[in-house]
Amino acid sequence: MTADRKDIIFIILFIIMGIILILIPTGFERDIYYNAKGEKARVLSTDDSTVIQTGLFRQGEQRCTVEILSGEHKGEVREAVNLLSGSLKADKMFREGEIAWTLIEMDDDENIIFINMIDHYRLSKEIVLAAILALSLIAFSGIRGIRTISSFAFAFLLIWKILIPFTLKGYNPLIISTAALIVMTIFTLLLVSGVNRRALSAILGSVSAILITVVLSAITTEYLALHGSVLEQSESLLYSGFMDLDLTKLLSGVVVLSAGGAIMDLSIDVSAAMWEVKEHSYGISRTALFKSGMEVGRAGVGTQCTTLLLAYMGSFLTLMMVYMAQSTPILNILTSKSIASEIMQSVLGALSLVLVTPLTALFASFLFDGKK
Repeated sequence: MTADRKDIIFIILFIIMGIILILIPTGFERDIYYNAKGEKARVLSTDDSTVIQTGLFRQGEQRCTVEILSGEHKGEVREAVNLLSGSLKADKMFREGEIAWTLIEMDDDENIIFINMIDHYRLSKEIVLAAILALSLIAFSGIRGIRTISSFAFAFLLIWKILIPFTLKGYNPLIISTAALIVMTIFTLLLVSGVNRRALSAILGSVSAILITVVLSAITTEYLALHGSVLEQSESLLYSGFMDLDLTKLLSGVVVLSAGGAIMDLSIDVSAAMWEVKEHSYGISRTALFKSGMEVGRAGVGTQCTTLLLAYMGSFLTLMMVYMAQSTPILNILTSKSIASEIMQSVLGALSLVLVTPLTALFASFLFDGKK
């Protein structure tokens, strides 16, 4: 079977699996509000007279006159309320001309009772950003850019349709996260590199590194006495009725999932570089090919580790600022659960990169040695 034909078959299989994922119900599709629907609305005017301003914080309610832009009440002009709780994170203020997402409550005869201003409507703007990214990838990488977009969409569907629902249903979060990441790795590398030995060696190296990272993550979580409650909004899951959810295994799964992208990235870099060396150095020995892969990996590990560190630092930068602003001793900071969990993610993420290089180089040195 030719390489082009294998790629076509794989892409067809990928499309079928994507459609299946879209059609699969998560099991959590239900209307949580009786006689209420979310609709778009344009803000025509605002009344801030009942808003109480205390420093940076606002309480009370902002009254808005809105024109409903979607649904069965489209075109109607109504009064809506923006409830303020004194939280900068949760609260929002609207201005004339803005588009809002609202929750319209109705009686049994479909008459509007109350309109709650949920938030600014951002979906159309998010679609614009996604379109800019997609066009940039296609312009830069051509057909490979389309493959990259497809792998991104597949990864999102896998997380939304499989990982999250199965975890909420009580399955082991670490096993589900690992299985989802392995499937993502296989399909992403096959889509990006094609159905060939380059992709196969990268897959074998990545999956091996992922499995080792899973074991290290479980051990390290126990070693540092960390509980999964350090994950943002994790306690809210317990209060929502998911008391049997193992948050600590979920933390381990998050650590593995976070490192997955960097593992894939470095593995395909090493594999592709070794393939080029093999193609342009006829008769190169397996040992010399392995050393070439290791040299490429060493160069990549340095930058990738820094990338991981910056990504993790960005996620808890404000927490570090709070500690510094309060003159918290450095030992107190380093031994806190929140910072210890971030340190664990950084260390295990970097360690997974150190592991994936020799593993990928080893598999590639054997797979590239031959004609078939």
